[in-house]
Amino acid sequence: MSDTPETLDVLLKKLLAAIPEVTAAAIVSVEGLPISSAVSQDVDETRIAAMTAAILSLAERAIHEMNKGDFENILVKGTEGYLLVLQAGRNAVLTVSTTSDIRLGLILLDAKRTCDRIAKLI
Repeated sequence: MSDTPETLDVLLKKLLAAIPEVTAAAIVSVEGLPISSAVSQDVDETRIAAMTAAILSLAERAIHEMNKGDFENILVKGTEGYLLVLQAGRNAVLTVSTTSDIRLGLILLDAKRTCDRIAKLI
């Protein structure tokens, strides 16, 4: 067990360190406010938070309209990689950016574990 207390910043750093294909991660409130992030300096975390909230809102409405239960995650594939948004407790989501050569099963498992830890801290 580590002596470092588990904080949101530490959780994000561990996720990035564990999987080299993860290039950025952020914890965002469901209202679209940044809570914690590990993104490059050229990325506007406030803009990412707002866009994540917009995507989340649409996904939740679509899930509800199609009677698919509660939101769990979103997977967006681009030519250069993936963007994942996962529920992290009642009031937050984890947004993860990856390269295109990521093993999806691995990142979904690690991200879900990270979300469980985030939910306990928020």
